[in-house]
Amino acid sequence: MFARKIRVEYEADGHQLPCPLKWLDSFSMRNFTNATVFDDTLPVADGQMEIGSAVPLDQLKEAMEDWFRRKGYLPKDSHLSLAEN
Repeated sequence: MFARKIRVEYEADGHQLPCPLKWLDSFSMRNFTNATVFDDTLPVADGQMEIGSAVPLDQLKEAMEDWFRRKGYLPKDSHLSLAEN
């Protein structure tokens, strides 16, 4: 649907793992994030999203890390990595 396909992974015990689809769905629901810049995000599978051309990857990473920590998904010492496929 969207032109950009990205890989979303998190660090756990020294390994990079794909973010579960449940996490990505939770973030992409606008009523939770209230940030219109992220409206063009579509989770498609564990660790995979499609995003619009106007979505800034650095801001997306920061917002996702913040949301995942608030939800208790992502430990404080863990970080996300986002990369275009």
